[in-house]
Amino acid sequence: MRDDPADTDGGSAGRLSAVAGTLLGCLTALAGLLCFAVAAALLGAFLLWPRTRSGARALLVTGARKLTEVERWRRSLFFGDRFPEHRASDQQVLRYLASRTCAGLLCTVVAGLLVFGLVLAGLLAAGVLRSTLSWQELLTQVVLGSVLLFLDVQGLLSLAALDARLARACFGPGERELLERRIGELAASRAAVVRAVDSERRRVERDLHDGVQQRLVALAMLLGRARRARDPAQSDALLAQAHKESGEVLAELREVAWRVYPTALDSLGLREALGGVAERCSLPVRVSYDASGPLPRSVETAAYFVVSESVTNAAKHSGAGDVLVRVVRRGGILTVLVRDDGTGGADPEGSGLTGLRGRVAALDGMLDVHSPAGGPTTVTAELPCV
Repeated sequence: MRDDPADTDGGSAGRLSAVAGTLLGCLTALAGLLCFAVAAALLGAFLLWPRTRSGARALLVTGARKLTEVERWRRSLFFGDRFPEHRASDQQVLRYLASRTCAGLLCTVVAGLLVFGLVLAGLLAAGVLRSTLSWQELLTQVVLGSVLLFLDVQGLLSLAALDARLARACFGPGERELLERRIGELAASRAAVVRAVDSERRRVERDLHDGVQQRLVALAMLLGRARRARDPAQSDALLAQAHKESGEVLAELREVAWRVYPTALDSLGLREALGGVAERCSLPVRVSYDASGPLPRSVETAAYFVVSESVTNAAKHSGAGDVLVRVVRRGGILTVLVRDDGTGGADPEGSGLTGLRGRVAALDGMLDVHSPAGGPTTVTAELPCV
């Protein structure tokens, strides 16, 4: 299978950029060596004397940080590295610059040997053209040159990998820090999910107690009055009212069940479940769905509750006249957007939105709420589909 020409050109440009960055790294290594040499010559005595040690060290660290910023720029420009906002300690900066200087000088030596080998290869080719070499000498030179070329290239690749590891260790958080950060994120998301589940349970209990239970009590009272009524017309009227009340009880009980978990997700999928949200909403809801292919069940559930909660909030609190729901899948990310034209002012730290944020964070997703005063309110969730 042939590669796409654009991909081939991009790969070639990337390799040329890496070669240029490596050669520039040889020059910056010489600058680092010069920095340490000047520091040893001018600041050596001050670094040894306790009274002037802190000031001399500050000067040394200032120069080292400037050279380190040059290295960071080199890694970003020629290798495409993107480092987080992370200020390394003085000890890390000095350690990095010393290690980088040694690695860069060694890379300079290896690159010089490669250039020297290419010159010898040119001389060998000239000797072959002039027929001044025998076949035995030519074979020996080719085998020896091939081995040395292999070792030289491997050395350059190893030094390039070492350069990348040194940059990550200084400019980005280390593996231990990343692990601790990830553990903190998982602990926070777990606590958020627990709070969201507890909040959902309390809301269901409140809906059942204040809504369904009160309607059932009213229904029982109507049936009791109908049984005690002596007038058949009054009894029929009470039974008709009880029948109407039973229908409203069933509708409210169905609404509570949908808020707990919509069965349409299992039987019909996310698209149809969102259609049910639009049908039950008192506001006009426009749904745009562009997510081909199957989605993980957890992603479908989270997307549904993001839409359901956002639409419910818009209907109850925003005074909106229209709601737009857009679900788009691009690559491995499902983006859910809910926008209403209401008055805005939604509290991102409210219990409902906080519960949604915890539910989304449990999937390593992101939830953003933008609701300025005067509107509109936009809720955006990005959910990984892997």
